[in-house]
Amino acid sequence: MLSILLQGAHASSSLRPRSMVVHESRIEVPVHYVREGSPHPQTLVDFRITLTSMNRSGLERALYDVSVPGSPLYGKHLSMEEVKSYTSASPQSVTAVTEWLAEYGITDVKLESTVHDHLTFSAPVQAANDLFDTDFHSFVHTPSGKRAIRSLQYSIPRDLVSHINVVHPTTSFDLAKPLSVSVSYSKRSSESSPSLNSSCANTITPQCLQDLYSIPTTPATQPSNRIAVPGFIDYFAQYADLQAFLERLRPDMPSNTTFSVETIDGGSNPQGPEYAGYEANLDIQYTVGLATGVNTTFISVGPNNTDGAAIGYLDIVEYLSNMTNPPQVMSMSYGYQEWWLTPSQAQQICDVYMALGARGVSLIFGSGDGGVSGAERNDTCKEFLPAFPGGCPYITSVGGTYSINPELSTNFSSGGFSGYFARPAYQEAAVAPFLENLGDTYAGLFNSSGRGFPDIAAQSHNVEIITGGETVYINGTSCSGPIFASMVALVNDRLIAAGKPVLGFLNPFLYNNTQIFTDITAGLPNAGCGTGGFNATAGWDPITGLGTPNFVKMLEAAGLSIDEQ
Repeated sequence: MLSILLQGAHASSSLRPRSMVVHESRIEVPVHYVREGSPHPQTLVDFRITLTSMNRSGLERALYDVSVPGSPLYGKHLSMEEVKSYTSASPQSVTAVTEWLAEYGITDVKLESTVHDHLTFSAPVQAANDLFDTDFHSFVHTPSGKRAIRSLQYSIPRDLVSHINVVHPTTSFDLAKPLSVSVSYSKRSSESSPSLNSSCANTITPQCLQDLYSIPTTPATQPSNRIAVPGFIDYFAQYADLQAFLERLRPDMPSNTTFSVETIDGGSNPQGPEYAGYEANLDIQYTVGLATGVNTTFISVGPNNTDGAAIGYLDIVEYLSNMTNPPQVMSMSYGYQEWWLTPSQAQQICDVYMALGARGVSLIFGSGDGGVSGAERNDTCKEFLPAFPGGCPYITSVGGTYSINPELSTNFSSGGFSGYFARPAYQEAAVAPFLENLGDTYAGLFNSSGRGFPDIAAQSHNVEIITGGETVYINGTSCSGPIFASMVALVNDRLIAAGKPVLGFLNPFLYNNTQIFTDITAGLPNAGCGTGGFNATAGWDPITGLGTPNFVKMLEAAGLSIDEQ
């Protein structure tokens, strides 16, 4: 971290005039936030200005060079230093922005470097109003009582537009309780005897998934192979629950198989039934318990975030990006409505995903549980609400299915088209036939040129876990993500053992190898916004994507065979 102290700053009374332009604005405040009034003018606010990358387009080209099968550079993933050569800000940007701040008497400015470069400083509300040509207001998040000072729009000098990406906190709201993709559950005693072979029609277990998707039980062998599982909002993963899960549902594994813990932003992972979080336990139990032998790390994100991206959502990927050797797979079961984030903020997060993908990290997210109404169910919306980060083109979004013979699409599986991100070339051939067959249905309700999601699907109904010592059954695409992430990690293990590069950013590989999926062509539509939603059809569709994966076919597409495990 470099501290920049500029001497001889001009007082605000001697400012030279600058032409200002609105940089970001929003019409609506995110749900549950209410404006309280104006904060005291001397209230200090901590700001972070994210500077524009020197060569964002170059990084995107590099990402596809290492991710598109058949490319001469396929699998030659970038180092942290190589990524930074694209994402760092230019010295001219640092100088231009710090000089502008100095004009307002803001001289204690620090340069922080993560994936992107940021300038951080503190300023009283009155000075910030002048600096950004705006009015900051005090808002309260009514369910939690959490307060925030924010504006609905802000401006920057016209000559700095090319230097500044995002300013926080301005129009971005920290979501006091982010949407974990929806989960419902019922309980029974964890001591009842399972009937694994006969119960898959009603209850999904690791054995069911191994049979359905041809997932091997053979342990992974490569110690460098890792999965990261982030946890938010005081959802904590329990060692005792994992041990009970393995004893019950993976008796072929040592019951003392466990996971490591890392913390950021003041996070922790306390133990005991009163701390058990079904989301964290689900993610851990279906990575440790399905990706047999793969090292799994639970990363607990605490409340001390500084990213303005919904309680550490950006912090977690920047944390991974700062590792010399990040985990090859990250599975995250949390999401938001896309419109809750401003376009610039969504782009900033998505660009960090791009940087991680270029490093060889597979980023896998459940698509959400609101059907065409996005991350949460909404029947009153006037147009379809895409979920975030499903619309980001640099992650793999996993929708949901139920039933096993045949597998069917489920009505809560979020899917649709991003309002912020254009459709990437890798999915054009798959998505175009769906849109052609859809015709004018739902015209005007979604962005037909947007990135389509989900990319694939997996089981999401009645998935059995143990939490707080009780057996519960989970519904949600929060189940689908770690299931597929485990399969990717097991493929990676075979690739590493064979001296080959890991899969990394998955989507070009997936869309180039549609034969690895079982196409889901029937089931329930993903209703929402007062409509029936989209249907599962032949080929890609915005409810099950390309279909559900088969591990043996994934291995073959990666240039291996099941005999090489």
